[in-house]
Amino acid sequence: METQELEPRTMAQVSRRLLPLLFLLYLFCYLDRINVGMAALQMNAALRFDPATFGFGAGIFFLGYALFEIPSNVILARVGARRWIARIAITWGLLACALAWVRTPTQFYTMRFLLGVAEAGFFPGVIYYLSQWVPTAYRARSHAAFMIAVPSAQIVGGPLGGALLGLEGVGGLTGWQWLFLIEGLPPVVLGLIVFRFLTDYPKDADWLSGEERSWLSQRLEREQQQTEAADISILRALANPLIWVLTIPYFAFYTIALGYALWAPTLVRDALHTSNTTTGLVIGAIYALAVFVYFLAGAVSDRRDERCAVAAAGLALACAGCIGAAVIAPSPLRVAAFALIATLSPLFLGSFWCLPTRFLKGPAAAAGIGLVSAIGSTGGFFGPSILGYLKQTTGSDVDAFLGLAALGLLGACVCLGLRRLPTLRPQSRVIGASPKASRT
Repeated sequence: METQELEPRTMAQVSRRLLPLLFLLYLFCYLDRINVGMAALQMNAALRFDPATFGFGAGIFFLGYALFEIPSNVILARVGARRWIARIAITWGLLACALAWVRTPTQFYTMRFLLGVAEAGFFPGVIYYLSQWVPTAYRARSHAAFMIAVPSAQIVGGPLGGALLGLEGVGGLTGWQWLFLIEGLPPVVLGLIVFRFLTDYPKDADWLSGEERSWLSQRLEREQQQTEAADISILRALANPLIWVLTIPYFAFYTIALGYALWAPTLVRDALHTSNTTTGLVIGAIYALAVFVYFLAGAVSDRRDERCAVAAAGLALACAGCIGAAVIAPSPLRVAAFALIATLSPLFLGSFWCLPTRFLKGPAAAAGIGLVSAIGSTGGFFGPSILGYLKQTTGSDVDAFLGLAALGLLGACVCLGLRRLPTLRPQSRVIGASPKASRT
């Protein structure tokens, strides 16, 4: 069969088999990560958590997450994605359910920290896993199809969270307890499905024909042979200065994205003076717009090989949104500024995560991706914590949003600087400017 027929057929098969399952996993992963924001609408009053207590508890998740990112990703590269991702999903689901029984700040901090430990390695593990299956020309769009779970979780999570909070008193449980229980169970089931159906490597894919397996394996092997630092050790990968520079924009992204996401229900409710259910619907509508941005950003990034510039655009728009949130009084116009911040993830993530595999492969790539994710994701601790602390001490979030805006500007400048490096600048690929042009 000619390559022009074999290539799209193979990639369609890979997409249909892998991406829906990975999407569902990330949907519930993100839902369980941020549902504490919806729960806070009832939980904080019920348990007498002040803004600083909630902000610290919401953010400490990311310290546990960051500490175990690198070892988790290296283990995944050694034992295979099927076993390790299944383990991650099952343990995080059980711990998410257990949050329904916290009663004190210490219990809240402990469970959120353990949830981060359990989930550590999932996101960078999937990024590494996709690099073992998806050729470069398709990668940003594959990332987008997986990462669209982020706005989807907000679209589903807002209204669902508002509805679950309405179960107050059913079965002797509060609404926020039902929220944690019902949203925590699906990852356990999905983990069992992953263990049964996920395939570790193309050579093991009995759902592809022999011709399709051969084409995909050869294509990926050729691309890896062209990788600049293909055969370096894990320690050398972790010492690579470029990996450390990549942590700067990712830290900026995480601090802004999670600082906003975990406080979004409270911020929107205070701006519009709406009920819990209406607040959830507004948040869902904001993130519905982001779904379209994911696909657009992925297509532009792949066709033009514009990884750094697209990521920089996301950080720049988030900077503008944070400035708007700082200077605009609570009103519908302030919610429009929040919507601008929500464009950060779709513009940034898909393109940014194409960068580490431009100069690393194999276990070295897994370790490098884990390091970037580990250091960057500590921003998920600082963002919510700083917002909570400043809201409590100053009675306002203006200073916090101005700080987030400065961080977004720094991250955008670093991305544009990285674009000048020979390894990361846009280039004419051997495989062509777009998948259609690829005829290897």
